[in-house]
Amino acid sequence: MTTVKVMFTKTKLDRLRERLQQAEAGGGSERIKRQHAAGKLTARERIEFLLDEGTFEEFDKLVVHRSHDFRLEEQIYPGDGVVTGHGLVDNRRVFVFAQDFTVFGGSLSETHAEKICKVMDLAMKVGAPIVGLNDSGGARIQEGVVSLGGYADIFLRNTLASGVVPQISCIMGPCAGGAVYSPAITDFNVMVKDTSYMFITGPEVIRTVTHEEVTKEELGGASTHNHVSGVAHFAADSDEHALQLVRELLSFIPSNNMEEAPRAQTSDPATRADAKLNSLVPEASNQPYDIRDVIHIVVDDNYFFEVHEAFAPNIVVGFARINGRSIGIVANQPAYLAGVLDINASVKGARFVRFCDCFNIPLVVFEDVPGFLPGVQQEHGGIIRHGAKLLYAFAEATVPKVTVITRKAYGGAYCVMASKHIRTDVNLAWPSAEIAVMGAEGAVGILYRRELDAAEDKEAARRNRVAEFEEKFANPYVAAERGFIDEIIEPAQTRPKLVRALALLENKRDTNPPKKHGNIPL
Repeated sequence: MTTVKVMFTKTKLDRLRERLQQAEAGGGSERIKRQHAAGKLTARERIEFLLDEGTFEEFDKLVVHRSHDFRLEEQIYPGDGVVTGHGLVDNRRVFVFAQDFTVFGGSLSETHAEKICKVMDLAMKVGAPIVGLNDSGGARIQEGVVSLGGYADIFLRNTLASGVVPQISCIMGPCAGGAVYSPAITDFNVMVKDTSYMFITGPEVIRTVTHEEVTKEELGGASTHNHVSGVAHFAADSDEHALQLVRELLSFIPSNNMEEAPRAQTSDPATRADAKLNSLVPEASNQPYDIRDVIHIVVDDNYFFEVHEAFAPNIVVGFARINGRSIGIVANQPAYLAGVLDINASVKGARFVRFCDCFNIPLVVFEDVPGFLPGVQQEHGGIIRHGAKLLYAFAEATVPKVTVITRKAYGGAYCVMASKHIRTDVNLAWPSAEIAVMGAEGAVGILYRRELDAAEDKEAARRNRVAEFEEKFANPYVAAERGFIDEIIEPAQTRPKLVRALALLENKRDTNPPKKHGNIPL
């Protein structure tokens, strides 16, 4: 009797092990070889690399498709083209799904979508980030509207999770058609150079409809979406590099909107001053300098994790730490287009500010902005509407906000870049700050046009008026007298001042009027 029972148990275990091995084999050894030959890891290899060793717990490993299409009935793969579950990244809980291109090209079916929805629902309940590793040929055509419905189910959860738990998408292969809208809603997109692409319609359809000739890489590759469209935030050199970027990104952000970002130990003194900052801004206001030099000097261990680096380089955004605390940095970049705000810079900045506000990450702004970019193209493209997005984002944000004006703060751009008037908590200025309606040259040309036209020595008269304007208006003292600037500081003292300001604001509480939500000028 006992012997029979043991044999029966072994048979059950053997069947289980066989099923599990079948699931872990994906689409089979030949397809895995093709995946590797294309320079790509498999879904399971990606998850193993992303998560802390030995922490992955898988869900729905034995799920199979429900299609009755005769072309699929004999093709049964446990897992149905996506690996889902949870694990740890630096000992913090993370939910993950990884599409398996070796099974039906990673195409999304009814059950494939249900698996993704399950981990997204649980991530919301638990309060943990969601990381999606996308590598899919699109909807599974044989399942028709059911697969399309699966996409919509995922989009809904992306929307409901937005601002509740961080969502990160890694595009590690094809992502086309309706599939692109899930990553588009998530907070950050990482693409892999040469092996990933995203587009609504492929080159063949474009060739048929518009007669334009374009390659997949030109249309929707990592370079295109990092430099041109701004859809992607990072361009990785390989699958491993992409996953390492995700791990690093997670280290700066909290698990959910009710928590603070993790603090790090640092040996960088809070009182550290750096005299290099005293001479970093050129004497001539039309001379460029790299705002990253300021950021690197000020933050912990001189380390700045830049986001969206290749898109709209006239504004710089990213994460750093000050005294161990994670902060979001928004800075005008005088080294590119003089740091002017244009359509792309406004949208880039607004998106980042809103993410930080969602997840309780203090904002530090370095301001050197000559204004909004003039021109017919910008006006017709909606610079008014897009510029208002950045204004709205800063005004709406209730997290601690600290602004340092390093040089120019002109016109409406002064108001937009986290000025005191839109609820910024601490506003500091360097002695080199120029706070005015416009630059001295432009102002003199308007205010003294007739006088200059009548002058015998026009150049000398212009220089005198420019010097007079700079003395009276293009400085931080008028604003400080009005209380619009809290303190004019020696540049070398910027780090200690930021440490103290952020410590002051650590328990800040601010609210917006009760409402369903605002109507940001999209």
